[in-house]
Amino acid sequence: MGTLRNSVHLIGRPGSDPEIRTFGDRKNARFSLATNDKHYNDKMELVTDTQWHHVVAWGKTAEQVERFVRKGLLMAVEGKLQNRTYEDKDKNKRQITEVLIDEFMLVEKMSNDEEQKNDAE
Repeated sequence: MGTLRNSVHLIGRPGSDPEIRTFGDRKNARFSLATNDKHYNDKMELVTDTQWHHVVAWGKTAEQVERFVRKGLLMAVEGKLQNRTYEDKDKNKRQITEVLIDEFMLVEKMSNDEEQKNDAE
């Protein structure tokens, strides 16, 4: 049960292509992932609630994210929550919660154009 202490599993769609940065010899990938929850309200109308999650990957996982993750492709991610603080441009202290992923899986296939682009890289 030790692995359940800080474990996150999400299925959703990236809101944009990942932002890739390199720090020394390590890559970092960041993107937002939208997850949807559907339920009926008091008027029996189907309502969809969308939550946005900040997703971060490092190293080999970031390299794979760079290669395969694209805006709108349905994917599953697995990782853990991490909190960090930073100062914004106005010197205000901010806190953010991110999902640090160590694994992901594409649930939908890329288009043929995307596959050919990745094969060429």
